[in-house]
Amino acid sequence: MAGMTPENKFGGSFGSNEWLVDEMYERYLADPNSVEANWQEFFSGYKPATNGAASSVAKAATPPIPKRQQVKEAPAQEIKNTPPPIQEVVRANPAPIPTPAEAVKKSAPQIATPTAARVEPLRGVSARVVTSMEASLTVPTATSVRAIPAKLMIDNRTVINNHLKRARGGKVSFTHLIGYAMIKALRENPEMNTFFTELDGKPAIGYPDHINLGIAIDLTKEDGSRQLLVPSIKGCEGLDFGNFWASYEALVKKARSGALSVEDFSGTTVSLTNPGTLGTVHSVPRLVTGQGLILGVGAMDYPAEFQGASEETIATLQSLK
Repeated sequence: MAGMTPENKFGGSFGSNEWLVDEMYERYLADPNSVEANWQEFFSGYKPATNGAASSVAKAATPPIPKRQQVKEAPAQEIKNTPPPIQEVVRANPAPIPTPAEAVKKSAPQIATPTAARVEPLRGVSARVVTSMEASLTVPTATSVRAIPAKLMIDNRTVINNHLKRARGGKVSFTHLIGYAMIKALRENPEMNTFFTELDGKPAIGYPDHINLGIAIDLTKEDGSRQLLVPSIKGCEGLDFGNFWASYEALVKKARSGALSVEDFSGTTVSLTNPGTLGTVHSVPRLVTGQGLILGVGAMDYPAEFQGASEETIATLQSLK
């Protein structure tokens, strides 16, 4: 449409897509041919909003103050000191003004501050976990919740473990299967292995060289308290299932023996946590700095509304179409 500026044509605001317009505009300034023809037409008359625009609008909205006209003063007239006639004024007694009752001032409730009988400082890995969780508050995140059927995985795990029991021993856990499926998905979708960072004070994306999968391990300490550690398996993109299983078991063995080092916790790009082992159905895990994805697995069981139903009823419901 002729005579219509980009600001008027698009309403003057792109909302959450402002970043895309700014990025395309920078490309246009560097090389107009780097953007499509419709973008070239748009940017030919585009003026990015600046602080100066707001000030100019404020100036235009303020009307000019008219100059004061000079008024000729009239000549002073002689004032005669004639006393005005005195009139008798009858004052009525004013009605008493009722004073409102003072509002009852309520004292602010005193909140009791809990006091700890004993305070222990966090050291070592625990202190680093707290630092990472505090830093994670600055990471932009998006959470997606999915409910998927797991019956086939449960049955196949039973078949695999029965075979291992007869052949070589050992067993395969749900974390083994889900973790390796996660690695295969990251191979096909490498953009999920990227992380948020800053470059020269501006938002940027980091691209790791490897897939380092963090595994959440719940340990019981000597005093009976529990501790959650998340070391990572390095270079998972080159592992088959057998090597992944061996690396996983070696990492868990180090964690249970207290032999984990700082290197085991560094360089993690994605994480897998399984709160479902504690009965949790849905949780929102924390995405820490330097990671692009954390997968939380809930309880693999029938929904609560079917917990009390018989197997025959559940089978009937599953066969309905």
